Amino acid sequence: MTIEFADKVRRIPVYPAASAYAVEGDVAMLASNESPFRPLPEVVAAAQEAIAGAHRYPDPGSGGLRRALSDRYEVPAPRIAIGNGSCDLLLAAGETLLEPGAELVYAWPSFSIYPHLAAASGARAIQVPLDDRDGHDLERMLAEVNVATRLFIVCNPNNPTSTALPLADIAAAIARVPRHVCVSLDEAYCEFSVLDDPDSSLELLRDHPNLVLLRTFSKVYGLAGLRVGFGLCGSEDFRVAVDQVRQPFFCNAAAQAAALEALRHQDEVERRVTATIAARLELEEGLRELGIDPATSQANFVWFDLPAEREERDVVDGLARRGVLVRAGAALGREGALRVTVGTPTENRRFLSALAELT
Repeated sequence: MTIEFADKVRRIPVYPAASAYAVEGDVAMLASNESPFRPLPEVVAAAQEAIAGAHRYPDPGSGGLRRALSDRYEVPAPRIAIGNGSCDLLLAAGETLLEPGAELVYAWPSFSIYPHLAAASGARAIQVPLDDRDGHDLERMLAEVNVATRLFIVCNPNNPTSTALPLADIAAAIARVPRHVCVSLDEAYCEFSVLDDPDSSLELLRDHPNLVLLRTFSKVYGLAGLRVGFGLCGSEDFRVAVDQVRQPFFCNAAAQAAALEALRHQDEVERRVTATIAARLELEEGLRELGIDPATSQANFVWFDLPAEREERDVVDGLARRGVLVRAGAALGREGALRVTVGTPTENRRFLSALAELT
C-alpha cells in the first residue's frame, strides 16, 4: 500500500524550473531571467549582519521593509503584502480567492505559476491565447469575465514573450472588470519597460480597491537567491487574506535586510536598468542579423520563434554543449520558441555566436 495523496497533487503541473543549477564550469546562464549584476556590497553586508542574529525569528510582519516600501511607493504600509517571491503571493491569492465553481482568467503563454492556481483549488482556468504580436488580447480576456470570475491576471511585461501593453490600455481594461474580481497586475519586469514610467500604475490603486500590483526584488534588484516579492494593494483586504493562509515567518531575516538596503540605492537600480536595456537592444539586433525576428521586448529577456526547419530540442541542447543555457519554449507554453535572458555583453555575444552555428 502506498500513501494516498489528494487529487490536487495529480492536477498541479510541475513548475518548469531551469536545469542550470547543476551545471559546473564556464556557463552563460541565460535561462532564468536573473540579473547579471551581483548585489551591491552594502546589500550583502546587510544580509550578513542579519544572519548573525539567525538564532531569532525574522519579523513576521516584515514591518521595516513594508514601511520602506511605503515611503518608496507612497502606498500605506497596511496595504503592502510581502512574500517569499511574488510566486508566494500568487499562490496565496489562489488559496484565498479560488475554489470549485470559481474561475480565473489569464493570457497564455504567460507565467508558468498561473496554471497551479486552478489546479490546486479546483477552480476553472480560462486561458486566453495571446494575439499575433505575442501580447495580451484584453478584449478577449474581458469577454470571459462573469459572475464566477474571482481572479483576473495581466502579466505586463509578459513572461515568457517579453511583450508589454501601454498602461492606458490596461487601465481601460481594469475599469471594466467588476469589483468582485481581484485584478492582479503582475509587474515583475516593469522597470525594464520603456512604454511607461514604472510608477505610473500606482495611480490605479486609488480608484481600484480590487487591484494588486505584484513586484519583486528578484529581477531589477538582483536578489533572486533570497526570494522577496511584494504586492501593492488597492485595499488592505488582500494583504490580510494572503497573510492568513500562509505559514508564519514567510520572509526570512536576511531577505528582509537585503531588500531594505537595496531600496536605498535607486541610483544603482537606474544604472543597471539602462545597461540592461542597451544590452537587450544589441541582443535583438544580433538576432535580426541572423534572420530571426524577436518579439518586441520590454523585459530583461527576449523571445523568438526558431526557423521552421530547426528542432527546438536540438538547438537548446546544442547551445548547452557550447556553454549557453536558455529556456525552451515547449516548457513555457509554445514549442518552437526560445526565451533568452539578457546577460552581460560577453554572454550575449557568446549566445549569438553559438546560435549562428546551429541555425
